[in-house]
Amino acid sequence: MFLAKVIGHVVAAQKAPEFSGMKLLLVQPYINRDRVLVPSGSSVVAVDSVGAGEGECVLFTQGSSARLTDRTKGAPVDAVIVGIVDTVEVDGQVVEKP
Repeated sequence: MFLAKVIGHVVAAQKAPEFSGMKLLLVQPYINRDRVLVPSGSSVVAVDSVGAGEGECVLFTQGSSARLTDRTKGAPVDAVIVGIVDTVEVDGQVVEKP
């Protein structure tokens, strides 16, 4: 799993039928660097399985794990949001979320 910030929505008028009713969000992955979460790599389009919103810090997973949620089974999904993060702690200290 990875930490990310939801930075936008993706709207696709034409898409595979397996995506019907799925909310697609654009997420920016983050990594911990000296107890500070900093952007890491390119943004990713992820299916929202938990009701996340723009600006929230989330957990997402990629690859075959992304197809294991009830919402994404049988869909050609490579990334899915699986949690909304309340706090992040490193070495017992709370790290500010992105």
